[in-house]
Amino acid sequence: MPRSRNKVPAHARHKKIIAAAKGYRGRRKNTFRTANAAVWKAGEYAYVGRKVKKRKFRSLWIQRINAAVRIHDDELTYSRFIDGLTKAGIEMDRKVLSDLAIREPEAFGAIVAQAKAALN
Repeated sequence: MPRSRNKVPAHARHKKIIAAAKGYRGRRKNTFRTANAAVWKAGEYAYVGRKVKKRKFRSLWIQRINAAVRIHDDELTYSRFIDGLTKAGIEMDRKVLSDLAIREPEAFGAIVAQAKAALN
C-alpha cells in the first residue's frame, strides 16, 4: 500500500499562514518559512501589546484626573485626592473619574470637594 502524504492539510495550513502574512514586505509575505516566523513574532507582539495598552490607558486616566483635580483645587494632588476618595467611601475607578472630569466638570468638582472634606 502506498504511503499517505499530508498534502491537502499541509497546503491548507500554509495558505492560512501566507494569508496572515498579507501586507508584509519581501519574502515574508510569500515564502512559508519566513512568513511563518513573521506571523508567529507578530502574534507575540500583539499579545504583549494588549497588556501594554491597558497600562497606557490607566496612565492616561491618572494624568487626566491629576490635571482636573489641580484645576479644582491648587494644593490637592492626585495621590491625596485618591486618599480622600477612599476615606470618603467613594468607590469609582479611574476610567470613570477621568470621563467625569472631561464630560461633567461640575460633578467632578463636587467629588473633589467631598474628597478634600474627608481629608480634613
